[in-house]
Amino acid sequence: MGLFSFLKKAGSKLFSKNEKEREGTTTDGIAEEVEQAQKLTLLRGVVESLNFDIENFELDLNEDTVIVYGQMTSQANKEKVILALGNVAGIASVDDRITVEAAEPEAQFYEVKKGDYLSKIAKELYGDPMKYPIIFEANKPMLKDPDLIYPGQMLRIPALEA
Repeated sequence: MGLFSFLKKAGSKLFSKNEKEREGTTTDGIAEEVEQAQKLTLLRGVVESLNFDIENFELDLNEDTVIVYGQMTSQANKEKVILALGNVAGIASVDDRITVEAAEPEAQFYEVKKGDYLSKIAKELYGDPMKYPIIFEANKPMLKDPDLIYPGQMLRIPALEA
């Protein structure tokens, strides 16, 4: 559990309004509540599209921070939920309050830089570019194609098994 930081301007464009469109505009409290509810619904859809079992799943949104609650059986799936939420444009951090039934080692997170590709990342982190499928598999279903990653995206990098 903890607070994970993401690039606010990187990620899938889930929300229709960006920060620049909101600058200089005033809205009443009701409009802000409606917008907040819409964002939470969209974020909930991101998590539900992963098809993971999350007991007592709840989301809260505090400006650009998503707070996620629940219980899961897998550390890997928990990390994928965090990444799926954090890799949405407009989200700067995810406050993880998900508990996991069985303790497992945590993976590290890696921020994709310009010019990165999975085999380059695998060479840097594992010493072997041919281990890129490990990174690809660890980030499914968020990644659909190993060639489609973008700068600012956060990836889950599992530890290699001994």
